Amino acid sequence: MEFTKMHGLGNDFVVVDAIRQQISLTPEQIRFVANRHFGVGCDQLLLVENTLHSDADFRYRIFNADGSEVAQCGNGARCFARFIRDKKLSYKDTILVDTHAGQLLLTFDNDGLITVNMGIPLHEPTLIPLKTEQEEKLYTVMLNNVEKAFGAVSLGNPHAVLQVADVELAVVDEVGEALESHAFFPERVNIGFMQVIDRNKIKLRVFERGAGETLACGSGACAAVVIGIEQQLLANDVLVELPGGQLKISWQGRGNPVFMTGPAVSVFEGSIEL
Repeated sequence: MEFTKMHGLGNDFVVVDAIRQQISLTPEQIRFVANRHFGVGCDQLLLVENTLHSDADFRYRIFNADGSEVAQCGNGARCFARFIRDKKLSYKDTILVDTHAGQLLLTFDNDGLITVNMGIPLHEPTLIPLKTEQEEKLYTVMLNNVEKAFGAVSLGNPHAVLQVADVELAVVDEVGEALESHAFFPERVNIGFMQVIDRNKIKLRVFERGAGETLACGSGACAAVVIGIEQQLLANDVLVELPGGQLKISWQGRGNPVFMTGPAVSVFEGSIEL
């Protein structure tokens, strides 16, 4: 199997062209490829496929390092777009792709960055999904006998965002592991730890379901900004500082899509025997 190793702010991916080569991967094979000691190593594996029945240009599929398939990954979407351009699969400046969470619009900017229309955030608990009947700006849950407050939203995948005083001191692994598979979240959840610097800037660390803490999470950055705006902590355009670098997030409020702008980098190409 031929592949390209890529990253968006250190959130790394193995990207596979499943159009020009026949690919059928088992969860075991995905775990092998993702393993940093015995395989290639990545947070997620991305498949580039032809669309099935739509007006989109491509189909975009995402698999976590544990072999599970998920619906959305913003950093991966930018790498997906860069891969399409690098491999000359399309010369369009704007690409429409199918995902399990709906369609994504990917645009190449003049400065080399890529903007992703991440779609309209979903706040209804049944759509996140979240096991509660009433939508709230803040939900609470008991973790290790301590009450934690968080905002929740879906960007095609479920996110919980906790506000912290200092991201450097946040107990990301401990809280992340406890909350990721909490009964409150029937499909598990990605957890963001957000420090508000001012109305136009936040610092963020993200514990991703199935992957643990990553250097960056695009949909997590979008979720944090959406929740920060909902809580009247942030303006409509926010710079998000992640361990791997910066993303620009823009959201004009309920009923509008979220736009994420950032880089995507190819690291190396190779082939692996499965």
